Parts: sequence; C-alpha cells; structure tokens
Amino acid sequence: MKHSNISIFVPHIGCPHLCAFCDQRTISGENKAPKPDDVRRICQKALSEVAHPENTEIAFFGGSFTAIRRDYMSALLEAANEFVGEGKFHGIRLSTRPDYIDDEVLTLLKRYNVTAIELGAQSLDDEVLTANERGHTAHDVEAASSLIKSYGFELGLQMMVGLYKSTYEKELATMRRIIAISPATVRIYPVVILGGTKLGALYRSGEYKTMSFDNVVELCADMLDEFESAGIRVIKCGLHASEFVEQDMVGGFYHPAFRELCEAVSYRKAFERELELSGVTGGNAEFIVPEKSLSKALGQKKSNIEYFHKRGIDVKITPSKELDKKYQLVKIWQ
Repeated sequence: MKHSNISIFVPHIGCPHLCAFCDQRTISGENKAPKPDDVRRICQKALSEVAHPENTEIAFFGGSFTAIRRDYMSALLEAANEFVGEGKFHGIRLSTRPDYIDDEVLTLLKRYNVTAIELGAQSLDDEVLTANERGHTAHDVEAASSLIKSYGFELGLQMMVGLYKSTYEKELATMRRIIAISPATVRIYPVVILGGTKLGALYRSGEYKTMSFDNVVELCADMLDEFESAGIRVIKCGLHASEFVEQDMVGGFYHPAFRELCEAVSYRKAFERELELSGVTGGNAEFIVPEKSLSKALGQKKSNIEYFHKRGIDVKITPSKELDKKYQLVKIWQ
C-alpha cells in the first residue's frame, strides 16, 4: 500500500542562517508560518479525505523543524499528535538540520509520536558544505544519523546534486557514504539555482559552472539504481513542480518530471547491458516490463526506442500485468 504525507510547511524561521542555495519561501511557495489551529484544520480535513490514514504521516517540511523555538515546535507537535493513533494517522514526519539533533530534542520528539526524521545532508564532502555555507560538517551528518537510529526513528537523508564546488566524483562519494549510513529513505534534489541566492550571484558571474543537464540525469539514474540495490527507498528525485520555482530559477536542473527522465535512463542502461551480454549488435529484441513502468521503459517521446534504433537495434517493449521485476528479455531475432 502506497505511503502518503500530509505536508505542512514551516518556512525558513527554523534555520540558523541562509545557505548559499536557499530561498525556502520560493521552494515551498509558503510565506506564512502555520499556527497550531492551522495544523488541526489541515489534519482534520485530510483525515476525512485520505483512504488509508494508517499508512499516512503528518509531515512538517520547509524549514529546520528542530531549530525553531521549543514552545512553538511543541505546540505544532501537540496539535498534530491529536490526529495520530488508532483510526487516525500513522505518525509524524519532519525534516531538519543535522546540527540540531541531540538527546534532548529526540526525547521530546518521541513523546509526540514522531516516527521519521529526515536530515538535510545535501553533501558529505566538507569542501562542498563549506562552499555552500551549510554550517555543519559531514561528520555532523553521520553522528546525527547514528543518534536518530539509536532512538528508533526512521531515518531519511536528503542530498543535493550539483552544488557549487561539487564534481561528478564527489557526488558518487556522497552517495557511497549515504549508503554506508544506511537510511531507510533518501531524497535526491538536483540543484535549482534561484535568482535571489548566493548561488544565483555566483552563477551569473560565471564563478559557478554547473554540469550539463544530461550528465546530471545520468548521474541521478545511477544513484536510483545504487540506492535501490542497497535497499534504500528513494522517495523523491527532483524538486516538486512549482510555478514559484519556474519563475525564480536562473539555472540548474529542474524538470517537472525529473524522476521519469532518470528512470528512463536507468531502463536504457539496463537494456543496453542485457543486449551486450547477449552479444546483440543489430537486429531486433523484445523486452517485457511491468505495465506501470511502460512509459519509463519507452523513455520520454520514446527516446529509448530511438536510441537503440540509431544503433541498428529495433527494440520492442511489451507491458505485462504479471511481471514482478524490472524487465525481462524475451526474444532476439534478425
């Protein structure tokens, strides 16, 4: 059964300083900090509409939740907790910074039925963290992750791909360190450069040069495969579609269907490996894929079909309601 969130945005008020990439109000589209009664209203409405509340979490996103004033944080949690329990929602999810995690705050979160904590790691390379003014180290991420897991919370890590001073190799190194931490979930956010940020100024000056869009899609496709192989769920890949982001971005890697682009590349690479193992250099081949994955396997505007056609291989992709794996090569012919 698919998991869902009731998202409540707590804008930038919880963050101790402004990171080089951040314009939280643009990203969330929210300017007003919610009051406890707003939380109750949102949760009450959602409870009457959600088909499976037992598989749904109330999620505080948008800022650094554990960095906001304790009385305000507790009031929001208390309001949300009224809607957690039998016949209600499963629990509470929140996102925060790794340097605002300690025993005191985790004990408090336990009291209010918080079930999952996501850390904005962004990178596990100290040079990249410093250049982007994160205010914490890679060690802080690892220490906070360990502490969160020791309290029994579900751990999620969020990473940003393509930050200032990062490289393809550093992104892969961050991915490997995240896999070593072994969170339950990961969010992959390719950088979107917003006009009113320090990254925006660095980008316009030419100091900050980004990777190509295609390279970042390939990189994120590989990450999806690696995280999946490690048993880590990627619950987001790409920034959510937003008119605010589209209006304010000056560069970076935004696409309203970014994950589908990555999944199409993942399928293309998987088909390519299979054909190479089978010694296919031309002719025809047929793959079966799960019905729900047909558009990903075909690629946007059938880009994967076109890719193999240019190499002299005509690939047919057939959907199946029964297939329970990514794909199956069923036929090769001349």
